[in-house]
Amino acid sequence: MLSSFFRSKKWALWAYGGFLLIILSLVYQTHLNVAINNWYKDFYDMLQNVKDHSVSEFWDGIWLFLKIAMPYVITYTLTAFFTSHWVFRWREAMTFAYMDKWRACVNDIEGSSQRMQEDIYRFAKITESLGLAVLRAMMTLIAFIPVLWGLSSGVDMPIIKDIPGSLVWIALAVSVGGLIISWFVGIKLPKLEYNIQKTEAAFRKELVLAEDDKINHAKPESIIELFTGLKFSFYRLFLHYGYFNIWLISFSQFMVIVPYMIMGPGLFTGVITLGILVQVSNAFSQVRSSFSVFIDNWTTITELRSIHRRLKEFEENIKFNH
Repeated sequence: MLSSFFRSKKWALWAYGGFLLIILSLVYQTHLNVAINNWYKDFYDMLQNVKDHSVSEFWDGIWLFLKIAMPYVITYTLTAFFTSHWVFRWREAMTFAYMDKWRACVNDIEGSSQRMQEDIYRFAKITESLGLAVLRAMMTLIAFIPVLWGLSSGVDMPIIKDIPGSLVWIALAVSVGGLIISWFVGIKLPKLEYNIQKTEAAFRKELVLAEDDKINHAKPESIIELFTGLKFSFYRLFLHYGYFNIWLISFSQFMVIVPYMIMGPGLFTGVITLGILVQVSNAFSQVRSSFSVFIDNWTTITELRSIHRRLKEFEENIKFNH
């Protein structure tokens, strides 16, 4: 899966040059994100003390936000566009690497067409979305941890206020705790996704064979049997995703109010201003969501693990059949 793209001289420029370009683009986006976070403090402090400021200062603040936000939007869009092309090249490299080895196989491999078309496509799509999310999370942590560490001086809660960088440690603790709980709550999901793909493959194969021979294939009893197995697998998946989503959504909603719970008392005692509170809320959200990138993308990771397992089996079958 990796060697066909990253160890090939043909794809070296795309593999490494393209990856470097994506990294540089994400660095610039993170820089703009930090600038927006700093903008929050000044703008909301102005709103808190409107008597000391003019309407023109308000519009200057709006214009400053647009000067930061629009380059971010453009860069974000171009990065997504380029990454789509970069990942498609990866898919192309994988497809033809598998194709050459598959043609040399002595025996047929069950589901080979699905592996080379559907699974490689889905692997590429998930790599694109999840890879960008992880890289953005890493860049955000590098940029925002120092910001959140400095803002921790405004905490005015007993015990917590005496811990240097308390907001960073709280973000890390809740994210690691959430990840551990998510692992146990969703531990059955990868296997269920894998089983669904196997039953889908069997159902699809029967229909494909029936295109050339409807007499011996796709008989009502066989279709009912295959679809019943498929239905049972999906119903189990729906059930397990049901309670997993309850946990995941509850966790995400609770995290919205955590920074306000920690910093809110300081607003009433005069330790912090409204601008700092909003700035902390944004910075905490950035750091916490970056720490929790695997929790927030757990469904995608589950699907990727299932696809990786199937492609790994396909690679082993190709080697065995040579």
